[in-house]
Amino acid sequence: MLFLLVGLMGGFLAGYISHEVMDGVQPARIAAGSALPAAAPAPGAAPQAAAAAASPMEEINRLQQAIASNPEDADSILRLANLSFDIQRWERAAELYERYLALRPGDPDVLTDLGITLRARGEFDRALELFREAQARAPDHWQSRFNEVIVLAFDQRQLDAAEKALAVLAEKLPGSPDVTRLGDEIRRLREANG
Repeated sequence: MLFLLVGLMGGFLAGYISHEVMDGVQPARIAAGSALPAAAPAPGAAPQAAAAAASPMEEINRLQQAIASNPEDADSILRLANLSFDIQRWERAAELYERYLALRPGDPDVLTDLGITLRARGEFDRALELFREAQARAPDHWQSRFNEVIVLAFDQRQLDAAEKALAVLAEKLPGSPDVTRLGDEIRRLREANG
């Protein structure tokens, strides 16, 4: 149990460091189906509210038990996928997002989160397919467009395509500092590549 706890804490630390590095380019992410951090449950609150305030390991165990007893519990599958995403367990997160999409197809947030996990695994073309599917389902889905630009520019070095996608994103989010910063990073990349 101690090794599991140490491993979990190491994963959180690695995730935090990686997040700080990517934060210079990408805005903060809220995983599909998750809300902003919840306040402590009120006295007498429902058991589900108390579970939400549980430690990450307790929450993971609770979700695994819920899924084991009901393999089609889409909400628990999504929550566990998001926790796996947050600690950068990309294989597990991808498996769970795919399982969720089999139960509830087409959610643009989940398609985007799955695309991000595939990007982390180096599956850039498949990630782009998912981002574009999310956009087809929800044309104003800025997160999928933002991630499309990142893959095109920084992973595939398709700067012309990235700038076109960035222009569409800028129309959707005029004046966004995150979009401006992303554009600046792409310009620096173009200058560095001559």
